[in-house]
Amino acid sequence: MNHPYFTLQLIFWIALFIVFYTYIGYGLLLYLLVKVKEAFAKPHPTPTEGERPDVTLFITAYNEAEVVDAKMENSLALDYPHEKLHIVWVTDGTTDDTNERLRTRWAGTTTVLFAPERQGKTAAMTRGMKLIETPLVVFTDANTMLNKEAVSRIVHAFDNPKVGCVAGEKRIALQTRNGAAAGGEGLYWRYESTLKALDARLYSAVGAAGELFAVRRELFEEMERDTLLDDFVLSLRIAMKGYLIAYCSDAYAIESGSADMREEQKRKVRIAAGGLQSIWRLKPLLNPMRYGVLSFQYISHRVLRWSLTPILMFALLPLNIILLKLLYTSVETSPGIVTLYSVLLLMQVLFYLAGLWGYYLSSHQLKNKLFFVPYYFLFMNVNVLKAIDYLRKRHGNGAWERARRA
Repeated sequence: MNHPYFTLQLIFWIALFIVFYTYIGYGLLLYLLVKVKEAFAKPHPTPTEGERPDVTLFITAYNEAEVVDAKMENSLALDYPHEKLHIVWVTDGTTDDTNERLRTRWAGTTTVLFAPERQGKTAAMTRGMKLIETPLVVFTDANTMLNKEAVSRIVHAFDNPKVGCVAGEKRIALQTRNGAAAGGEGLYWRYESTLKALDARLYSAVGAAGELFAVRRELFEEMERDTLLDDFVLSLRIAMKGYLIAYCSDAYAIESGSADMREEQKRKVRIAAGGLQSIWRLKPLLNPMRYGVLSFQYISHRVLRWSLTPILMFALLPLNIILLKLLYTSVETSPGIVTLYSVLLLMQVLFYLAGLWGYYLSSHQLKNKLFFVPYYFLFMNVNVLKAIDYLRKRHGNGAWERARRA
C-alpha cells in the first residue's frame, strides 16, 4: 500500500474498468438485467389497435432537391391511410429548387413551410410544430427512406398511453464500394440498435435518432435554437416527464453511409459536440435519486461515451508505460505483476497498430473489416476530443454543415 505507484495503479484500473464498462460491460449487464426482469415480470396483454389517428410526417430540409422526388415517392408509398397521413416539409434557408419541386410536381400531396433565413434544424422544427394539429408527429430526414410499414408500426406503439416517444431504427445501406466510413458506421448502428432494444425492454430507450422518431404533439417543447442533437434532447425531455421512449425495430429508416472518412468525421464531431451540449442541458437527469433507472441507463449508455471514457481510454497507454517503468525500478516488484502490465501494454500497442493499419487500408481504398473495427473505434473517440473545440466555436449557432453520403 505504500508503494509510490499504488495511486497510479488505482487510477489505471479504475480507468480500465470504466472503458470496459462503457463499451462492453454495460451491454452485458443490460442483457442480464433484461433477462432477470422478463423472467419475473407478468406478461402484459397486447393492446388492441383502435381507430388510427391523423399523423404528420414532418420533414426538415435544407437544399435537398436531389432527394425530394425519391422521398415523396417513398412517403406516398407508406401503408398508412393517405387521408390520415399529412406530409409537411419545413425548409429552412433553402436556395436550390427544393421548394419549387414540392410545389409543382407534388402539389396537393404535401405542405411546404418555407423560411428564407437559415437558422438550423432545431429552429425549423420549432417553427413548423407551431402549425401542426395532428396528435402524433413522425420526424424523418429528407435523405432517408422508410420501410412501408414504418408509420403504422410507430402509431401502434403509441397504443400504450405511457409511451410519449417512439424511436425507429436507423440502418445503413452498404454498397460494394463502401469502405471504413459506411462499413464502420453500419457496424456501429447495428450495435447501437441492439443496445436501444435492450434499454427499451429494461425500462426506456435512451434517446431517439433524427432519421426516424415520433412524439405526441402535446409533449413537444421548444428547444434552445443552437441545439445540435434536437432528437436526443427532445426525446429525453419527454422521458424526464415520466413517459417512456419505445423502440420500434419494425420501423426503420435507411440511408447511405458517409462518402468517406472525412465526411464521416463531420458527423461524428457534430454528434459528440451535441452530446457534450446535451449533458449540460439535461444535467438534472444525472441524478439517479430523482430519475432512477432512466439515469442509470443515460449515464451508462450516453454520458460516459461523450465525456469521461475517451479521455481515460487514451490515458491508459501512457499510464501503462509509466507503471511498467516504476515496477522495473522497484526491488519489491513481483514478476507476476510485471508480466500482467506487460501483457496489457502489448495488447494496447497491438490495438493501436491495428487501428493505424486500418487507417492505411482505408486511405488506399482497400477493404478489410477486421482492421476497420479498431480504426473506426479510435476514430470515434478522437472525434469526441475534437468536439470540445467544435462546440466552443459553434456556440449559439444551430446550423451545421451536412456530410456527403455515399
